[in-house]
Amino acid sequence: MFIVPKTAGGRPWFLGSLVAAGLISAGAGAWFLNAVAPETQAAVVYQSDLPKRPPVEVVEALPQLKERLDHLAATKQFTGAVLVSKGGQVLFRQVYGKANYEQDTPFALDTRFRLASVSKQFTAVAVLKLQDEGKLSVDDPVCKWIEPCPDAWRPLRIHHLLSHTSGIPDLMAQAEWGRIRVTHRTPQELTETSARYGLQFEPGTKVRYNNAAFNLAAEIVSRASGQPFETYLEQAILKPQGLKDTGSDVNDDAQGLAMGYGLFPAGLTPQPIANVSVVAGAGALYSTLDDMLAWNRALHQGHILSDKAYADLIADHAPDDMPERRGPHRAYGYGLYVSALGERTSSPFSDRQIYHTGSWAGFRNLVSYQPDQEVTVVVLSNNYHLRDLVLLINQQAMAEALGRPFPAALSR
Repeated sequence: MFIVPKTAGGRPWFLGSLVAAGLISAGAGAWFLNAVAPETQAAVVYQSDLPKRPPVEVVEALPQLKERLDHLAATKQFTGAVLVSKGGQVLFRQVYGKANYEQDTPFALDTRFRLASVSKQFTAVAVLKLQDEGKLSVDDPVCKWIEPCPDAWRPLRIHHLLSHTSGIPDLMAQAEWGRIRVTHRTPQELTETSARYGLQFEPGTKVRYNNAAFNLAAEIVSRASGQPFETYLEQAILKPQGLKDTGSDVNDDAQGLAMGYGLFPAGLTPQPIANVSVVAGAGALYSTLDDMLAWNRALHQGHILSDKAYADLIADHAPDDMPERRGPHRAYGYGLYVSALGERTSSPFSDRQIYHTGSWAGFRNLVSYQPDQEVTVVVLSNNYHLRDLVLLINQQAMAEALGRPFPAALSR
């Protein structure tokens, strides 16, 4: 169990083995850091060896989850992919249904899925990595990086963009969203469109989920790094972490993606027009089961960000007087949530989890991480209308991996 801080602090390490290893190497590590110039110390964080990736093969070592998923697949209630790992050991990896029903293409264990809003954490990490490199700060005014900058944005900080507290109207609240949704947009066009609107509330006083703000954050990454956002993400984060099957489809040129579907009265219907250019920093990435496992392990075990940056990533940035929603308190980090997600099930369990959902163009995803026992659960579905089922499967997997009672349903 851990407490989500309201402000940044040290990384919440959870495993005694990690602490022991740190004590053994503390002397040499301290000498090494002190011997490096201050401006390059942040880069030292990324030099540790990457966790070894497990072989990509079917694993079904969680019997309750296997029985449940076999039933859902046999009755055509679930289509997608599921992976569960604990402490680096894969407990479950299996796929169900087809990546493309029109072409009769079954899923493979390494099929690429659109991540949708699971992408937001990558944008946040890109910003924080640039902060570690001394190129920007989350406290920078947005207008330091965006010119021309509307007067309404003068109070805005990058922090507000990443924490859903900016007050910028979201994409769906902008005029002609129906047309914009299917029209390719450049980052500059997205920024110019958002700049036409005033703020809906004073920055930092409310939380309102915001894709437009993450698009703006991605544009700031581009300007601070001197590269297109997708190039910086690939070269500074994805490639060093060995994420060969993760990337952006902002130019509509990604290969090997599953088709997304929606469940309509006529049946399962393909959703071929993704146009993720309009969510370039908010939902444009694709990935696979094992790349998401590698990402979770690298991110949460200190291979990408400094301790302070990681603490900022998972801190609760919501206003203190924010009204509670129904269910357990949810902390608003930067592109991630933290809450006792299992309390939303019929067999509630209180383990804190770091997670995010994703829904776009026929996909519904949930990637969660329980830090005390290093459990990752990845559920990726190419059926947009499986929101509740994806949540339940994710938490059934999490519960069995942790040794908690297996939930039969979600609680309402």
